[in-house]
Amino acid sequence: MKLFGRKKASEPAVQFDPETQYAVIRSSICTGEKVAGFKNKTDGHFTEVMLIRSSADEKEFKETYGVESLKVEY
Repeated sequence: MKLFGRKKASEPAVQFDPETQYAVIRSSICTGEKVAGFKNKTDGHFTEVMLIRSSADEKEFKETYGVESLKVEY
């Protein structure tokens, strides 16, 4: 039995609805920290999904949610 390790979820933790949301990376101009998530098209509410530390993290986010491109907001 493995106690620690990367958890493989059968379904993403956050639901993505392309009709009402779009995928975006929020990047801090001060620290450079990047967070991927979804922004509501009507009210601009941002839902944080995961921290992006490398291009592999960005690729995983895109594959998990079926996203081809990501906007970057500062």
